[in-house]
Amino acid sequence: MQNRKKLLRVFFLLLLSLVIISSSIAKNSELKTIPVKDWLILGPIDLHLPAFNDVKNMNGQTFDLKNLLKFPFADIENWLPSENDRVQWDAQTSLKWVKYRNQGDSLILDYQKSARHPQMYYLASYIHVNRFTPLKIEIKSSQLFRLFVDGKPILSKETSAPQDSSGQPKPIFKASKKIDLLTGKHLLLIQTLNDPLKSFRWSVSARLKVPARLKTNDPNISLSPEQFLNVNLMLDAPKPTKVSISPDAELAAIGLRQTLPPGDKSETWIEIRKVKDGSLVQTFRGGTKISRIQWAPTGKRFSYKVSEKNKSTLWIVDLKKGTSESLLKNIENLGSHTWSPNGEFLIYSVTEKAKENKTGVKRLIGMTDRWKGWRDRSFLYKVNIPSGTRIRLTAGRLSTDLNGISPDGKKLIFTRWIPDYSERPYSKTQFFILHLDDLSVDSLWTVKWSGSAEWSPDGEYLLLTGGPSMFGDLGVNVPDGMIPNEYDTQAYLYHLKTGKIEAVTKNFNPSVNRAFWGRTSDRIYFVTTDRSYKTLYEYNVKAKTFRKIPVGGDVIRSFSVALKKPVAVSVVSGVSLPPRIVSIDLKKRTYRVLTDPGKSEFRYVQFGKTERWTFVNSRGTEIEGRIYYPPDFDTQKKYPCIVYYYGGTNPVSRDFGGRYPKELWAANGYVVYVLQPSGATGFGQAFSAMHVNDWGKIVAGEIIEGTKKFLAAHPFVDPQRVGCIGASYGGFMTMNLLTKTDLFAAAVSHAGISSISSYWGEGYWGYLYSAVATANSFPWNRKDIYVDRSPLFNADKVNTPLLLLHGTADTNVPPGESIQFYTALKLLGKTVELVEIKGENHHILTYGKRKLWTKTIIAWFDRWLKDQPQWWQKLYPPD
Repeated sequence: MQNRKKLLRVFFLLLLSLVIISSSIAKNSELKTIPVKDWLILGPIDLHLPAFNDVKNMNGQTFDLKNLLKFPFADIENWLPSENDRVQWDAQTSLKWVKYRNQGDSLILDYQKSARHPQMYYLASYIHVNRFTPLKIEIKSSQLFRLFVDGKPILSKETSAPQDSSGQPKPIFKASKKIDLLTGKHLLLIQTLNDPLKSFRWSVSARLKVPARLKTNDPNISLSPEQFLNVNLMLDAPKPTKVSISPDAELAAIGLRQTLPPGDKSETWIEIRKVKDGSLVQTFRGGTKISRIQWAPTGKRFSYKVSEKNKSTLWIVDLKKGTSESLLKNIENLGSHTWSPNGEFLIYSVTEKAKENKTGVKRLIGMTDRWKGWRDRSFLYKVNIPSGTRIRLTAGRLSTDLNGISPDGKKLIFTRWIPDYSERPYSKTQFFILHLDDLSVDSLWTVKWSGSAEWSPDGEYLLLTGGPSMFGDLGVNVPDGMIPNEYDTQAYLYHLKTGKIEAVTKNFNPSVNRAFWGRTSDRIYFVTTDRSYKTLYEYNVKAKTFRKIPVGGDVIRSFSVALKKPVAVSVVSGVSLPPRIVSIDLKKRTYRVLTDPGKSEFRYVQFGKTERWTFVNSRGTEIEGRIYYPPDFDTQKKYPCIVYYYGGTNPVSRDFGGRYPKELWAANGYVVYVLQPSGATGFGQAFSAMHVNDWGKIVAGEIIEGTKKFLAAHPFVDPQRVGCIGASYGGFMTMNLLTKTDLFAAAVSHAGISSISSYWGEGYWGYLYSAVATANSFPWNRKDIYVDRSPLFNADKVNTPLLLLHGTADTNVPPGESIQFYTALKLLGKTVELVEIKGENHHILTYGKRKLWTKTIIAWFDRWLKDQPQWWQKLYPPD
C-alpha cells in the first residue's frame, strides 16, 4: 500500500509538471493579433492588358492578370508615401495618396464595375518596432494582390476568389508570411488588382501576429514616414566622394557614388554645377568607374579617369566647345595626373608591375617586401595637349611621386621613398627638383617623417608638411623628456633662395591634414584635425596668424580652392548631417549649400540630439567627449549605453555614419558616449605625445574613469547595462579594458591587437606604427609594454562577454590577434564569440558583408544589454 501511494504521488507530481510546462509552452507560443486599420491609398489606376495578350508566347503561355500584377509599374523600392503626396502616373493622370481607416475588418475599395479592364490600387501603412521582432503578416483579399515590405516582395495571390451564383466571393483568399523586422520603421505596401469579370466587393485586410512572449511594446502602426536611421539608409544613399572647382570659381565638378544593392557593386558619376546657385549644368553618367576629377587651369575644361579592370582612359571635357576627348587611352595601371599651370601638358604616373614569381618560393629583401605590390614601381610621364605626344620623365629602382609643378611650368618637385632600418621611422624620403627642359635633377634633402611639398604661386617658397621632427627639433613643441607623436602633422615654409625653413604650425594645436596655397602667396589654407572636428583655417603668411573659416559642417571630407578667386568648394558632413557640398567665400568667411545628394533619402529621418560632455581626469586634463541620444529619448526611462573610443593617435571625428555609426546605435535605443583619451592629434603636441610608449596604460585609466563619471552624471543610463566597443587600436583597448575592469556588461573588439609583439612583427605596418607608438621600445628591452600590457597575457582576468570580429585578409592587424585571444578565453571557460569576415581586410567594405557585420554588432549588444537574444540567435543559431 505504501509503495502504491508513493507511485500515485510521483505520478501526480509528473502530471502537474507536464501541465505547468504545457501551459508555459502555450503562453510562449501565444500570438497577439493586431489589425492594420489605417491606410494611405493611391488609385484607382486604370490598366489594360497588352496587345495580343491572348496569343501564346514561345513558351506556350498567354499574358494574363497574374503577369500584369507582376509587372513593375513603378520603382516602389524607394517609395515613402505620405498623406497628400502626389504621384504623376502619366501625362494625363495625377494621383494623390489619401488617408483611409477601415470601418470594419476589411478595407472596401471603389472601382468601376462596368469597366471591362482591370484597375489597380496601392495601399500603404507603416509599422514601427522597438526591437528585433519576428511576426506573421496575414492578408485577406477577394482580388489579386502582392505584399511588399520595405520595397521587397513578400507574398502574393495571383488569382481572384471564385464567384458564387449570387455574385459573392467564395471564399475570400487568405495568405500569411513569417518575417523578421529589425528595430525601426517599415513600409507595408499592398499592390492589388481586380478581375474585371468579377463583380463582388473588392476587399482587402491585413493583420499582424506577434509573439506575446516578447518583452516589447506592440508594433506601432501609423501613416507617417518619419523614421529613425537604419542601416539601409546609411549605406544606400548617394554620397559625394570628390569635388573640384574651376579656376574662375564658376563651376564645380562633383564626384558621386551609390551602392547598387542587393549586390556588392556601385555606380559612380560626375555632376557639373554652378557655384553661384548650385544648379545642375551637366551629368556624366554611364555605369563606369570614374575618378580623378580635376579642372584645367584655363578655359572650361576638366579631366577625369575611367577605369575598367587594370586599364584606364583619361578624358578631357571642354564645356565651352561641347567636346569630350580621350587624351590617354587604355593605359595599363594608370595612376594620378596633374595639370600644368598653363594647361599645355599633364604630368601623370604609371605603375610598372614586377615580374611574377611563379616558383612559389620568395626571398624577402626587407620587411616591406611582404606588402602586396611592393616590388611594383611607379614613374612619371608628361603628355602634351592637345597633341597627345608623351615623354617619360623618371626611371630607376625606386618609385617617383609627383608633389608639385612650378608656377612657370619648367620644374617638378618629386620624392622617392627608401627603407632605412637603422633608425626610426625605418624609412627616409628624398626630395628632388626635375628640370623639364633637359630632365636634369637637383637634390634638395633627405628627411624623415616627411609628407608633401607644393610651390607657392610666386615660385619663391615650398609649402611642406611632415611630422614635428621632419627637420630635427624645428617643429617640436613638447615638454622636456617627452617624444613627439610624429602623426601630429605640421606645416613648414622653405625659402628656395636662402634655404631658410620656418615651422608654421609649431604653436598651432590642430594637426594638418592638407595644405593649399591661395591665389596669392600670402594666404595658405589648412584642412585640419581640430579636436574632434575637421576644420578649415586661413594662414596669413606675412602676419603669421590663423583664422578659422566656417564651412557648414563638422568634418571636411574633400576640398578644392579656385586658382583665380578666393572661393572654395567642399564636401562636408557632421553629427546627424549626411554629406553635402558647400561653396565657401574665403574672403567673407561665409558658405552656402550647393547640393545635398542624400536629401531625398534622409528627408523623413529623425535624429536624436547630440551634446558635448567632458570630464577632468586625475591629472587635471580635460578629456573631450560627446553624447548621442536616442531620437525618442525620455528622461524618465533607463537606457542601455554603448561607450565608443579609439584611443590611438587619431580622435573619433564628428563625421556622419561611418563604419562605427553612433547615430545608428542611438536609433536602436542606446545612449552612446564617445570620448577622446589622451594621445590623439588635434589637441596640441603635448597631448598627442601622450600616445608614445603608452599602449593603453593612460588610455584605459581614462576610459574607466570617464565612464564612471559619465554614469554618475547621467542617471537615465543603467549602470548595469553598459557596453564598450573599439576597432584596431580601439579593439586592443577593448581587450585591454576587460583585463582591468568588470564595469562593462558586454564588449566588442574589431581587428583588435591581443599581443603587441606579434602585431609588431607580423602586421604589415606593425613595426612602422610602433616606430611612433613604441618609439625606441622593442620586445627585448620593454617587456613591461610588449608583455605586461598585452591582453593575451592577462586573459584570465576577463569576465565580460566579448565579441571578436576580424577580416580574414587583414594585413594591418593579422587575424591571429583575435584568434589567439579567442583561444585563450575559450580554454578559460569565458563567454566569447569570434566572427570572421571572409576575404575582408582591416576595413569591412564589401556591401553585403558590411551590412551583416553592422547588424552583428547591434545584435550582440541587444543580447547582453537589452536581454533580447533573439536577433543574435537568428543571425548565429546555437549549436
